[in-house]
Amino acid sequence: MITTQRTVAKWMAIAALALAAALWAGHARASAAQSGAGAEASAQPYVIEYYYKTKWGHADEFLALFKKNHYPLLRKEMELGRILKVSLTAPRFHTTEDGRWDYRVTIVFKNAAIANDNFDSAPLLRQLFPDQDSYKKEEQRRFEILDAHWDLPIKDVDLDGH
Repeated sequence: MITTQRTVAKWMAIAALALAAALWAGHARASAAQSGAGAEASAQPYVIEYYYKTKWGHADEFLALFKKNHYPLLRKEMELGRILKVSLTAPRFHTTEDGRWDYRVTIVFKNAAIANDNFDSAPLLRQLFPDQDSYKKEEQRRFEILDAHWDLPIKDVDLDGH
């Protein structure tokens, strides 16, 4: 009976080791897959849409200030390779006031890490706009004439995927 108990204990230990090895191997495969997916995702462009709703009658002023003070910074970031593309759209017709927006700026970043890396644009801004007092007043004005502003990271959805 002692021999049988030892044999059972021995086989249980072997089974436990085999189970642990199988679980570890599964975890290792899952980690590798996640790392691969993470690396793949970090290589994918990352898109954010920025919506601006101006106070009535100020859309043209907002656009002029955006093109003068913010677009040059975005172009510099494109030169640095951080941003792949910048586009600006406006609705052709009007909507209800609660859903109204005047401009949508779409920025395609190189990847999600770059889009969220807290890039310090101050040196570029000093280079682009030596008269920092005027720049700051105009940027303050650009945001004073807004009723709302929101940022929306977006992703493509594969309609043919499973």
